Amino acid sequence: MFAPSANYYDIIYETMGKNYELESSRLLSFVQKYKSGSCKTLLDVACGTGEHLKYLQKDFSVEGLDLDEELLKSVSQKLPDIPVHHANMLDFNLERKYDVVACLFSSIGYAVTKKNLFLAISNMQKHTSASGLLFVEPWFSPEQFHSGAVHAAFVNQPKLKIARMNVSEVIDGKISVLDFQYLIATQEGVKHFSERHELGLFTYEEYLAAFQECGMKVMYDEEGLDGRGLYIGINPS
Repeated sequence: MFAPSANYYDIIYETMGKNYELESSRLLSFVQKYKSGSCKTLLDVACGTGEHLKYLQKDFSVEGLDLDEELLKSVSQKLPDIPVHHANMLDFNLERKYDVVACLFSSIGYAVTKKNLFLAISNMQKHTSASGLLFVEPWFSPEQFHSGAVHAAFVNQPKLKIARMNVSEVIDGKISVLDFQYLIATQEGVKHFSERHELGLFTYEEYLAAFQECGMKVMYDEEGLDGRGLYIGINPS
């Protein structure tokens, strides 16, 4: 999915101002607020390049999981002592439970359909220990995402220039399309490639229902880690 851009992923989001350290600190605050016992283990579902894991490992015994092998290579290079799993959030089975399970940076959108949203939440809940916590950072809702919005991100370093551009699209009011077009300039020359990402536009009610269907108490924090909001599920004891 991110294979073409995996080597540039971190530098793009660093340039855009994404603060993984601050987000990880805020996640820890939510854990401390809602935990009913000790929380020692954490699974990051759709962990990407492991930037949250880099900071969360200070307070938890952490593991990562992602569907994209190229992103997992980045985790293994940066954090060789952290176990990572190549698997799909819809049906992974690690045969153990964690005190905290987190799916951050709106990665839940890659479930795409309501049916798969429910499957993903249910599967993550099955990996959450009794009284454990499940955190899901949502993608945009149908009301928040609009076709025709023009976006661009730029990296301007002496030996690396990156331009990533896209125009937002919506399919049937339920699926957002990010058709990223990349221009990468290095001393070896300029290359162009594209990536198409489709993410489901789920409603507040659909998120709540997905948590409630698998028996979790669920709360929603409007601000969350960086303004995207955050769903907090608590497993029964």
